[in-house]
Amino acid sequence: MVGVLVHGNNHFMVRGPLPSPDAARALLRRWSVIEIGSGIDATRESGKWRVSTREFREDLTWAVVVSDGAAPQPAIAKLLEELSSRGVKIHRLPGEGWTGAGFP
Repeated sequence: MVGVLVHGNNHFMVRGPLPSPDAARALLRRWSVIEIGSGIDATRESGKWRVSTREFREDLTWAVVVSDGAAPQPAIAKLLEELSSRGVKIHRLPGEGWTGAGFP
C-alpha cells in the first residue's frame, strides 16, 4: 500500500498501511526534523512504513492530514482533492502541540 502523509506544507509519500493517528504523529515527528549526521534515514525505515521518493498518484490508497495551522501546498491540496474524488478517504487529525485553524 502507498499513501500520503501531510503536515502543513510538508508531505511524505509513504509505503505501508494506513497508520493509526498515534503512528502518523510519530512518523511526522521522526521524519520532519532529520538532522544531517544523526543516523536517521527516512528512506530506509525498518518498521511498517518508509518514505518513498517515486510513486504514481493512481497507486495512492490512503491519505492522512495532520493539522499544523497551515494549509498544504497547492499541489498537495489538488492531490487530496483528486484522491477524494476517487473515493479515497482523507483522514484529518488535529496536530500534536500545534495551533491554528488547520486544513478544513
